[in-house]
Amino acid sequence: MRSYSALFRTREFTPLFLSTALRSAASTIGGLALATLTYRATGSPLLSALSMFGPQLAQVVGATTLLSASDRLPPRATLTGIALAFALGTAAMATPGLPIGAVFALLFVLGLIASLGAGVGWGLLNEILEKETEKEKSGYLLGRSVFNMSNGLMQIAGFATGGIMVATLSPRTTLLTSAALYLAGALTTRLGLTRRPPRLSGRPSIAQTWRTNAQLWSARPRRLTYLGLWIPNGLVVGVESLYVSYDPDSAGTLFACAALGMLIGDVTIGRFVPPRVRAQLAVPLLLLLAVPNLLFALEPGAWVAAVTVCVASVGYGASLVQQERLMSLTPPELSGHALGLHSAGMLTMQGVSAALAGTLAQLTTPGAAMALMAAGSVCVTVGLVGAGRRAGRGDAVPGSDDELRQGAIRG
Repeated sequence: MRSYSALFRTREFTPLFLSTALRSAASTIGGLALATLTYRATGSPLLSALSMFGPQLAQVVGATTLLSASDRLPPRATLTGIALAFALGTAAMATPGLPIGAVFALLFVLGLIASLGAGVGWGLLNEILEKETEKEKSGYLLGRSVFNMSNGLMQIAGFATGGIMVATLSPRTTLLTSAALYLAGALTTRLGLTRRPPRLSGRPSIAQTWRTNAQLWSARPRRLTYLGLWIPNGLVVGVESLYVSYDPDSAGTLFACAALGMLIGDVTIGRFVPPRVRAQLAVPLLLLLAVPNLLFALEPGAWVAAVTVCVASVGYGASLVQQERLMSLTPPELSGHALGLHSAGMLTMQGVSAALAGTLAQLTTPGAAMALMAAGSVCVTVGLVGAGRRAGRGDAVPGSDDELRQGAIRG
């Protein structure tokens, strides 16, 4: 499987792709509307950032309680139910006069639900492509790059559309539009996917979640890969969480330019860079993701800021390289749990970074806080490079796959 057209000829890839795109558009439009609504009501950069990215803090709870269900639930029913929950929750947040506390309570519940959906969805993608790509090992990476590109396009269109809707209609009307998109995603999942059994038998449990998390975390190569996936880009998302408070009138433009940069990076890494070269690009891309954002210390104008975030966001392509590495270190039957742990940890770090960035902005200025978050990302990347060199190149994971399989069977 070496082309995008081959992916769409793969059974079930298209409906999974379409439903994910609809949910991405819904999340983009709804997030911008809610952040704007919160900022207008409170004038707080911290609360505005948390309303858009704070739900991801709930991912840490899901990562420690729900992830064993990722490979033990039927994918179609689970993904349909999650999309319906988001449709209802988003519609509820559009209720006039709803207290800020109630909004954040809903966001926490939705974030907890989302921690399960990532593992189920990405595990299903790996399962769909696995049988079709036995001779072409980059099948998952190519498929994931298509999803990332779609996410970039949906963000470009979503932030642009959401910005127009917020300005010409109202944030609450925009939230209702987001809820309708989530509902469309649920219908696409239910009607387009076939019924599949869970990848693993047995009942999900908190104990099994902890056991498998510990086993995944125990191998040093996987541990460093997870940290590289979670922290550097999480800190840069903290930069993005301040776009609304940095320039409320141009926030939609900044988000759209960031999505455009991410799209360019995903297309380049996923389609055009040879595997041998791609494996060497994770660190340069992570540095590219952070370094341009240091310019925000000078508080540039809207157009310079837009170009800056576009160039920097090309660095998000690093995640494709890192995910390919993670899959090479993980048994296929636990792909859902491993990818769910990646997603939960990444989104949790994004939520923490949004809170940290908002706090720094309260104490200084949004521009200064954005530069500090970018500097932190550079430092973490350099630190992880040093740790990887100390661990030695090309580490194997002796015995870990067997241990993971035995743990899954015992669960």
